[in-house]
Amino acid sequence: MTDSQATSSFRLAFVPGVTPSKWVGVWRERLPDVPLTLLPLPAAEGSRTLREGEADAGLLRLPVDRSTLSAIPLYIETTVVLVPKEHRLTESAEVTLADLAEEIVLDPLDDVLDWEGGAGRPGTPAKYRPATTGDAVELVAAGIGVLIAPQSLARLHHRRDVAYRPLTDAPQSQVALAWPEDRTTDLVEEFIGIVRGRTVNSTRGRGETPPQPKKQRAADKARQKGQQQGAAKGAGKGAAAAKAGSGRTRSGTAKPKPKSGTGSGKSSKPRRRS
Repeated sequence: MTDSQATSSFRLAFVPGVTPSKWVGVWRERLPDVPLTLLPLPAAEGSRTLREGEADAGLLRLPVDRSTLSAIPLYIETTVVLVPKEHRLTESAEVTLADLAEEIVLDPLDDVLDWEGGAGRPGTPAKYRPATTGDAVELVAAGIGVLIAPQSLARLHHRRDVAYRPLTDAPQSQVALAWPEDRTTDLVEEFIGIVRGRTVNSTRGRGETPPQPKKQRAADKARQKGQQQGAAKGAGKGAAAAKAGSGRTRSGTAKPKPKSGTGSGKSSKPRRRS
């Protein structure tokens, strides 16, 4: 960590339904001296907050303003339909847009799905638009209509009297990490590394071992080879010395050879006179 990092802080914005806790936990393990502040935002405020410098980066839903922001897509959310708990659609494991043809479909002002780029919104639109997704969920519970939203928002606004089922052919929402293109700081690089799953040693912005020149690598290999050959020669000499010493007694002295003309300890017969 550099001195500038130790005296800085990092501000991370996030929109409803996005859960940054996993990445925040990794940040606090790797950079305990750099405070990370979480800034919850309405879905429509993400791009403006980053452009005006109120946050260093944000976990937002695409699309974002690519003329001023950089973005890395992270994951695609499952789209679901929220219905009253006793609704007929709860009998199915998953639902299609055609199944909603006879339903009143709520359209909150903070809807995050892009209906213009894909299939049209099904069913009959409600007479008025609730201000927020949370307000729309309350209307679902009251039996006024059904709501189509990312699964993360259905979980965020969970109610016991409301159920949801996957909607297989509806538009999907994609979550991305975004930041101002002209403010890609070292701390932003650190967070990019975290969300991409880089290890501590591979994270950008940290001190890494510089690549060695080819000549230096060749010299290192030659030195290593010489050390291996020297070790092999030393092992060969040790084996020869051990073999030469195998004929010695345990005390280290050689066994005495018998003198010429003598036996193994028995007395010789006297010579007969002529």
